[in-house]
Amino acid sequence: MIVSTRVCGTLPLMTSETSSHMRKGPRHEGLKAWVACHELVLSVYRVSSAWPAAERYGLTSQARRAAYSTAANIAEGSAKRGNREFRRFMDIALGSISELTYILLLARDLGYLRPEVWGEIEAMRDHAGRLTWGLYRAINGQAVAPKANVGSEAGR
Repeated sequence: MIVSTRVCGTLPLMTSETSSHMRKGPRHEGLKAWVACHELVLSVYRVSSAWPAAERYGLTSQARRAAYSTAANIAEGSAKRGNREFRRFMDIALGSISELTYILLLARDLGYLRPEVWGEIEAMRDHAGRLTWGLYRAINGQAVAPKANVGSEAGR
């Protein structure tokens, strides 16, 4: 089953343990966007394990790579020395979230995801997308929303 996550309300960009955690461990683990993306990766792996064997190297692999890319790029970007590099990795993470939007929609429409499971994982994807976009904006110093559907619920 999908790991539940809070999908509404305004959340800070970092967890409450961030300041002490950043001194002791990886910086990315204190970022709300990374936490949400990591939960999304785990859920994508769980739900895609039931997809047809014929999709193992197709849709299953692509869904997992796109989901993995979101959290991995936040982790890698947060380790960079400057905001410019961090923004570049965040941009890749946002692209991967958008890619995952379509992959999950296609999986639903092909019957690989029951509508209620799709709704749960889409809510997680939307939440992760919003937090990732918020982190990108904070790093970039922008307040303008993206033109793409990073934080929208596709297909509804």
